Parts: sequence; structure tokens; C-alpha cells
Amino acid sequence: MSKSGSVPRTLADRRSPAGPGLRSPSPLRELFAPLEQLLTCGGDARLAIDPGTGRNAYGCGPIPCPDIPAFSSCTASTISQRGYEAAESARTALMASALLHGLVECFDARIEAMRGELKTLLGLERSAAEVVFSASGTDAQLQALALTRALLGNELTTVIVAADQTGSGTVNTARGNHFGDRSTNDCKVSRGAPVSGLGPLSSVAVRLRDGNDRLRSPSAIDAEVLETVESLVAQGARVMLEVMDCSKFGYQAPSDRCTDEIAARWPGRVQIVVDACQMRLGRSRIARYLARGDLVLLTGSKYFAGPPFSGALLVPPQLGQAIGAMTELAPGIADYSSRSDWPMRWRGLRAQFSAAPNFGQWLRWEAALEEIRAYYAVPIAFRRAALRQLGDGIAKIIAGAPALRLLPPQPRPGHDDEFSDPSIFAFTVEPGGHPLSLAQCRAIYSALRDDRPGDTPVGAPAAPCLIGQPVGWGGRDDDAVAAMRICISARHVIDAWAAHPDLAHGALTRILDDAATAVANIQALLPQPDAIAKDFHAD
Repeated sequence: MSKSGSVPRTLADRRSPAGPGLRSPSPLRELFAPLEQLLTCGGDARLAIDPGTGRNAYGCGPIPCPDIPAFSSCTASTISQRGYEAAESARTALMASALLHGLVECFDARIEAMRGELKTLLGLERSAAEVVFSASGTDAQLQALALTRALLGNELTTVIVAADQTGSGTVNTARGNHFGDRSTNDCKVSRGAPVSGLGPLSSVAVRLRDGNDRLRSPSAIDAEVLETVESLVAQGARVMLEVMDCSKFGYQAPSDRCTDEIAARWPGRVQIVVDACQMRLGRSRIARYLARGDLVLLTGSKYFAGPPFSGALLVPPQLGQAIGAMTELAPGIADYSSRSDWPMRWRGLRAQFSAAPNFGQWLRWEAALEEIRAYYAVPIAFRRAALRQLGDGIAKIIAGAPALRLLPPQPRPGHDDEFSDPSIFAFTVEPGGHPLSLAQCRAIYSALRDDRPGDTPVGAPAAPCLIGQPVGWGGRDDDAVAAMRICISARHVIDAWAAHPDLAHGALTRILDDAATAVANIQALLPQPDAIAKDFHAD
């Protein structure tokens, strides 16, 4: 029985969210299961595959689908051929080494090597920063909270900036609660109930919009964040301040100046955690956060378009020694983590966790690392130019659609690399001048990705395409108005790269043509959003 009171299944009994579990008598035999089944194991219900479509709730499948245009990297992406082959190669290598030297030892060694590979790809090879792996960015939030509570003590309050544009699970993780009904390690839990040893905690939400659903000014957000932290510290609280590097709409909050002031004024009282899960930031900015002493949440499954889901937590060198001396965290974290997730040099902490390998999480990260490797192999000048050309083109396509209204992209101060320009383009859908609700946008989103013959409404696209999941933007419950999103991913840049300018230009043009088709399909669905909603279930 786990320390948190839930009953995890053994590795051989774990079930994939996609359906029947891997029921082999030996964990090693699980590696011989179909790769697409392994890729959907070792996570929560968001990985579940619909048997009728072969895809998850985001329209993404565990096998490559190169013919489906994808602009959904702000949410999730289908695995690429390059990522699939990398995962298959990694599995074959582990099989061979495990037969000779033992599965748990070889698996642990491979995860440790991946830690170093990720640091090198992010330009941190000379840094003493550490990497903690997880099944998703949401799981990484729980890890960050557990470490912060261990470092600062129990009188902890969390402050979540951009709470209206972060992951849906944050409303629970910010309070130390379970964000689903089943944990990563397949323990039955209760959504909203405290994670043993973590919750319940007090949490303060700082929103990017005001009461009239308008974007607040950066100065107003800075003022609220600073005032909130100052007040909590004055009351004797310790604070975990989760700041937003890139929100669901591409916004950053608070400003660098604000967070720099907080870090300088309250060392040891406030721990800053940076939500960089979208990974729309460069190496120098990651290094800047770590140098300030921040914990950094990231994923391999957003901008870099690795398969969903893969998360990680970067731990700055300033905290590594204290964490390395720890012998345990909140016991409930054992429901969400395995021994190999934690650096080998943290021996005392690792002993708290099961040594059972999480094959799904590992293989998704193998695919994501291949995507990151391929992206940084593209010359920086081309990356900058491609992102700018695609961004300008997508913005013009959306602005030119009669019923779509592009939300203003926010300038990205401090981003002096290819990410200084926006790569998420959010827009409301306003046929007749009236914006559609979240339910209506979800129906259109479902229709765009659906390719079931004979089961689509009039006006639905003949072939599917993927865009970002709609986000509530207005109304008391954030559902009266919604915004849809078209995003650029690293995969677009990788696939467009060619040494010959004409070939690269042609590839970028084809990507923009696909974006134009996606917008045209949205326009075609607009006369009947309510009718569509009857045919498609909102997610």
C-alpha cells in the first residue's frame, strides 16, 4: 500500500488508458507490447484512446499521421515519424541491455543519461541544475509544490499568475489536491481531494482579465502580484509564486522586473516557479530563470510537438544541495512519480519511490528529445526567419477571415531569440458580430478533427485538421465566450528546413496553405454551430 493510502497496481497489472492493460508476468515482457500501446501508458486519463477513432480527446493518436495538418501544439500533437522511430530504437536498445544486465538497472541508467541529454539540448550541460522527469506538466506542478513545501515549511500559500490561462489541473495542484481520478502510477484517487502530505493549501489566483473580460495592463498585473506577495509574507506565510512564461494565448505575466524584485526582497520566504510548459522560450531565458533560483516547469509535448504527455522540472543549483539532503517528500507524491524520475545523486529522496519503470513516460520523452534535437539542428537564422514568416502569414490569414477576430498578441520582452515573436494565434469566432460560446467552439473544434465517414454534419471538412483546444474567454464561468487557437510548432520549422531557399520557401508556403484551409473549414462550419453541437460532444 502506498504511503498516501491508495493501492497502486504492480507494474505488470498497470492498465493503459486506451483499454486492456499490459498483463505480462514479467515487466520486461511489457516492452514487447505494440509501441502505440506503450506510448499511451504511464499517465492519467488524458492519454485515453477512443477505440472508434484511434485518437485521444485532443484528436492525437499514438502512431504518425503526417497527412493531417496540425496547428495544435499549444494543446497536444500526434507523434511524428521521427519521434516514433526514436522511441522504437530506444525500446530495442533497452531490451538488449536489460537481457544482459537487468531491467531496473538499465532503465534507471537510461533515464539518467536522458537527464544529461536534455540539459545539453537546453544549453545547460555546464550547469549544476537538475532534471526531474514526470508524466505531464501538471504532474511536474505537484513535484514543484512538494519540493517547495519541503524547503519553505508547512505555512505555505500558492499564488498562481495567469490562473485563467494555465492548465485546467492547476486549480487543484495549486492547493495540493489531486487533479484527476487516477494518478500516474495508476492509483485510484479522488479529484479535488488532498494529496497526502501536500494539501489542502490556500491559493490565490491572479487573472489576466478584468471583470469586463478585457486584458489587464501589465502594470496592473505586476501591482497585484507584488501586493499579494507582500501581504502574505507580512502575515508570516511562505509563498510559492507560480509565474507564467507563456500562457495558453502566448502571454507572459508578471514582468521580469516584478519577479526580479520579489526574488531580491524575499529570499527564503518566496519560491518562484516558472510555468514554461509551452516551451516557447530560448536557452538563454531558461538559464536566466535558473540563475535567479527559480524552479522551471517544462514539457516536451507542446512547442516541440513530442507525443502527449511528457513533463519535467528543472531545479536550480542553489536548491540542489538542500534537496539532495532530503530523505522524503509528501508521501502522496509517490502516486505520481517513480524512482528513476529523480536524479541518482539524490539517493535519500529516491528511496521513497517505487523502482518500477514507467515505460510510457520514458518513450514519450525519447520521442520528445528527438524533436528537440532536430529543432536545434536547424540553423538559428532559419528558425528566426521561418517563425517570423509563418507568424506573419497566419496572422494575416486569421485577420482576413470575415467572422474571425484575432486577439492581440502580446510583445515578449526579454525574449531575444526566435521566441520574441508570437507563435500562438488566438481568435474569437463571431458570425454576425456575436462571439461564439465555449460549447459552440468546442463543437467546431471537434468537427475539424473528425474524419468518421458518413458521420459529419453538413459543412464539416472532408479531411481532418488539428488546432488548439478552445479556451474560455468571457462570462462568469469563462464559458460565455471562447477563443480558438492556431499555433506554430518546432515541427513546422524542422519540416520546412532546406539548404536551398526555394525548397524552404515552398515548404513554408505549404504550411501556410494548410493554415488557410483550417480557417476556411472553420468559416464553413459557422452557419450551424448549434446544429454541430448536437452531433459532437464537447470535450
